[in-house]
Amino acid sequence: MFYPMYRIWHLLLLGGFVLTGIQHVSGIDISTPEEVEAVNGTNVRLKCTFKSTDTVSLQTVVVSWKFRPINSGSEESVFHYQEAAYPPLFGRFKGHVTWSGDIMRGDASITLHEVPPTFNGTYTCQVSNRPDVHGRNGEIVLKVVDKGKTFNHDINVLDIFRE
Repeated sequence: MFYPMYRIWHLLLLGGFVLTGIQHVSGIDISTPEEVEAVNGTNVRLKCTFKSTDTVSLQTVVVSWKFRPINSGSEESVFHYQEAAYPPLFGRFKGHVTWSGDIMRGDASITLHEVPPTFNGTYTCQVSNRPDVHGRNGEIVLKVVDKGKTFNHDINVLDIFRE
């Protein structure tokens, strides 16, 4: 009678180790542009899109935006979304940020309003969709420039030679 019981315990013990080693590995894919340029005093949309291996719902997706100044200051919270938008109540971004995303379309974007030069820096978009919480964050470097100093516009070659 001991022998069959010994075999069962052995199988249960071995099965427990094997089963605990099986995990569903999932990841969330976040996409952002590397760099965005905005004219001082204008509005700019920071685009962040995501794809999840799990079903997306308004109850499971959490979005956090963080900011790190160019001069390596401390990281600040910019915006939070969890079933509803939570704009900042204090700090440099109070009154300057709104939700412009659509969770059900995989969009976690925000819009910064009337950007000053102090908004220059790196913005991090973090998205999780329980249980799908692993993946790289999106990062955008925002450059606030004076009017007439943007460099990412098309230049008409004929206009250069007319002067």
